[in-house]
Amino acid sequence: MRVPVVLAYAAFVLVGLSAGANGVVLAAQIGDYEVDKATIGITFFTFSAGFMLAGATSGALIHRLGTRYALAVGGGAFLAASLYMAIRPSFVGLVAVQVLAGYGTGLMESVLNAYLAELPSATTLLNHLHAFFGVGALLGPLLAAWLVGFLPWTAVVLVLGLITVPLIIGFLVSYPRRETGAGEEAEVRPRLLPVVLRTPVVLLASLFLAVYVGLEIGVGNWGFTFLIEEHAQQELVAGYTVSGYWLGLTLGRFLISPIAVRFGIGAGGMTFGCLAGVAASALLIWVAPVFAVAGVGFVLLGFFLGPIFPTAMAVVPNLTSDRLVPTAIGVINGFSVVGGAALPWLAGAIAQGVGVWTLMPFAVVLALVQVVLWRMIVSRWR
Repeated sequence: MRVPVVLAYAAFVLVGLSAGANGVVLAAQIGDYEVDKATIGITFFTFSAGFMLAGATSGALIHRLGTRYALAVGGGAFLAASLYMAIRPSFVGLVAVQVLAGYGTGLMESVLNAYLAELPSATTLLNHLHAFFGVGALLGPLLAAWLVGFLPWTAVVLVLGLITVPLIIGFLVSYPRRETGAGEEAEVRPRLLPVVLRTPVVLLASLFLAVYVGLEIGVGNWGFTFLIEEHAQQELVAGYTVSGYWLGLTLGRFLISPIAVRFGIGAGGMTFGCLAGVAASALLIWVAPVFAVAGVGFVLLGFFLGPIFPTAMAVVPNLTSDRLVPTAIGVINGFSVVGGAALPWLAGAIAQGVGVWTLMPFAVVLALVQVVLWRMIVSRWR
């Protein structure tokens, strides 16, 4: 396996560690800054703003700087944000620096997705890439909980920042420079972002992944409450079940794509099959008479959700011209956070007004919406 691919996997473990540790860190920040959940939630919006900005600018950075320096910029932004948070800034400073943290995270994600999408066996590579995010997300809460047991929360972000240093060095040593003449060529090209934003199939893919991320995070965020209120489970058992959901998501990214390749199933057919599995798993959880069945359903739901995001990224070269691929991937990746914010909020609002039992019907509806969108995307492949 080539060194750049291994570094990409390591970078996504870091991104997963940061995401997984965030829940533990947020709880500590609420106590430290003496704010409530709604107030600390402002950091979600500033982080998302930075992430979307990264998606909008990643293509231009790749064209002008090359993969090597674009990744170094992303890693540097993440490192700078981590070091600033490690000095325990004011609350206003904490909120503001999330823009930089989101930008660094989003830029590394977008550039690495674009890099792997153009390699042979891109579907398998991207599924593995996002599986390593799941590995980090599983380990992040354990690392953070251990550290805050005897150190302040700032130690967690300091450790994450220090992990970034060898990654940045690896980026600078292992990834390709900008191609000779790329800068001059970029000058005569039309601006790529407006062209991408006028490409209907890219907008469809953006909407598809926004719905996907909303479903993934919505179940992850509200599944715990669903199990407690609908199945009367203790918090510890509900927590383990939700962990099983994330474990299923990670395993799905490692296992489903190689199985599909072995049986000659393409990315389009594999995604339709996974969406059918998502809908069936959500239905199983919805109608399950006993908790054990619902618990299995959560693992299966995560398992079938797992490959959808990376597979959609892998087919972007089929959707647009080669020169637009990096920018298109950045836009699609950046727009996905809109669904990740809006749809879990909507699921929570419906649960508040009607009941948390609505979570699984909500998931089924989102899965069916994705089937329709995916059919429209597949019909437009080059």
